[in-house]
Formats: sequence, structure tokens, C-alpha cells
Amino acid sequence: MASMRDIKRRRQSIQSTQQIAKAMNLVATVKLQRAKQHAERSRVYFRSMYVTVLSVLDKAGDLDHDFLVPRAAEKKAVIAITSNRGLAGGYNSNVIKLVTKGEIADQNLDIYAVGKKGRDSLKKSYDIKNDYSDCIEEPAYSDAMKISKDVLDAYKSGEISEIYLAYTAFINTVVHEPTLIKLLPVDTEEHKKRMEGKVSKNKEEEEISELLSPMTFEPKAEIALDLLIPKYITSLIYGGMVEAVASENGARMQAMDAATSNAEEMIEDLSLLYNRARQSSITQELTEIIAGANAIS
Repeated sequence: MASMRDIKRRRQSIQSTQQIAKAMNLVATVKLQRAKQHAERSRVYFRSMYVTVLSVLDKAGDLDHDFLVPRAAEKKAVIAITSNRGLAGGYNSNVIKLVTKGEIADQNLDIYAVGKKGRDSLKKSYDIKNDYSDCIEEPAYSDAMKISKDVLDAYKSGEISEIYLAYTAFINTVVHEPTLIKLLPVDTEEHKKRMEGKVSKNKEEEEISELLSPMTFEPKAEIALDLLIPKYITSLIYGGMVEAVASENGARMQAMDAATSNAEEMIEDLSLLYNRARQSSITQELTEIIAGANAIS
């Protein structure tokens, strides 16, 4: 059985840790409120851009454009968004598993790392093409533009054949979903299936035809896509960064709340153990006093 001194020291250590966890929980809560509002405001634009571009390219048919022509390169690019700090439960590890154990795990990947935790873990298995870890502290649209330009230049030059975005989607305060999106080449077949699924069986077939009708461009398709695709990629990257920040603070808030509760339980157990040890010590002292008194008499 541990001594009273050891139990007391351990209890004090856990109390100090609990105070730190409480402080981090409060900080994460404040940051979450701001990040949550930002994510909710940008989510409509973020998702609308994704669906709109898929719809436009689906209706446009086969176009010979640098951003749409499949590449023969063996490497694929993954923009992996994690955090610069830990103590956020499974937030970072879930994104890392999405890359290392998901559908693209066995591919030859170039990692464009946004976040030190993802960079440090993924560099063990893949090449880190660029590091944008500073961007995740305060995501800005200009940061997303820089990342978008780098990956699109690599795509146009033939260095990579596909571009993916791995991030944590913010569903609500307690639910955060690791998500992998294929940015280029655009998968219009998936969009077509989704659009057809939105039309009920009671609707006329003309509604499907309207959804999938050909698209005409003004100015020319090449000029329009030169403007549209970079903005599409940038918007998705920025939206992913904003949602990732909200998810990170939500995950950290939950982790610190759980740590505080666990510390409270450990302190209660140690207090009970300390009281038992103290009671045992007092009983032993009384026994020794009585035994000494009996010996003298």
C-alpha cells in the first residue's frame, strides 16, 4: 500500500492537471463559438460551390481543358488538414487514418500538409510536398488561394493525376466527420446519380432532362473554366480549413471535459485511499500506545 505522502503528492498532481484541463476547456469553448459561427456562415457557399461546379461540368459534356483532362502521372496529391496542437481526442488521428488506411492508402501520394500533427505523422509514409501549417491558426481565403495555385500548377504540369482534400467536417458541437473529397478530376457521374435520386418517381421525366440538359458557355468554355475551376478548388480548401478549425476546438473541448471528469474521479478515489491510510496509521499508533501502557503496568 502506498504511503500517505505518496498518495497526497499524486492527488495534488492530478488536481493541478485538472485545473489545466479546465482552463483548456474554457479556452476551447470560447474559440469554438467563434469558429462555429464562421463555419456555419461559410458552409452554404462552400457546399453550393461544390454542387454547382459538378452540375455545370456534368451538363457541359466532354471538354478538352487542362483542368479536366486525366493525367498519366502515378502520384496523387492530398491536401491534409489537421491541427498544430494535440490534446483534441481522435481529431488528428482520424484524418491521418483516412489517408493512410482509406481508399487511397496504397497510392503514391504527395502530401500538402496543413497542420503540424498531420505533417509529422504522414511524412513517415509519404512525401511532404509543401507545408502550410501556419495557415490553420487563422484560416484566410488568401491562404487557400496559395494552396490551390500550388496543387493546380502540379496538376497542369503532369506531376500529379488526382487531387484530394482530407479534412474534418463540422456537423455539430459533438459530431465531427473525417471527410475525403476528390477535387480533380471532377466526378460528374456521382453528381448525376445524386441529382436523379432527388427527383421523385411521381415527377415527369422532363425534370431529369432539365437537370441534365447541355450547358453553353459565354465566353468560351476554356476561358470560363480558367476562372471557375481555380475558384472552385480555392473555395473547397477554404471551406475545409474553416470547418476543420471548428471541429478541432469542438474535439478539444470534449477531450478536456472528459479529462476533467476523469481527474475528479481519480481525486475522489485517492481521497478515499488517503483517508483509509490515515485511519490505519491512527489505529496503529493507538495500538502501540495501549500496548506500551500495558507493558508498563
